[in-house]
Amino acid sequence: MQRLFSTFASGWPGVGLLLQRVLTGTVLVVCMVATFTKTFQFALVAPSIVGAAAGVLLLLGLCTPVAGTLVAAVEMWVSLSHAGNPLTSMMLAVLGATLAMIGPGAWSIDARLFGRKHIDTA
Repeated sequence: MQRLFSTFASGWPGVGLLLQRVLTGTVLVVCMVATFTKTFQFALVAPSIVGAAAGVLLLLGLCTPVAGTLVAAVEMWVSLSHAGNPLTSMMLAVLGATLAMIGPGAWSIDARLFGRKHIDTA
């Protein structure tokens, strides 16, 4: 699993990744709530549910490359299949793809589970 992550950025780059994860996850959950209030058609709600589940994983920093790839795929599907303003979906697709490529950062569950460990022998 460690091959999925190049490094776990800390410091200011890690803060930037944390903010990107929080922004993307929050917007995905808010979009799901907005979709539920507008319609109850399964074809329109299913991508929002999948996107929100991936958004929760991004908020936690768990399985970030998989969740980011899932967000990118679902949001590209949403932006290409629905009539309306696709700019939000395209933005979320780009944010998901960048998170999948860069990784979760130091402040994530992935870093705790799969990060480098220091072993003191003395």
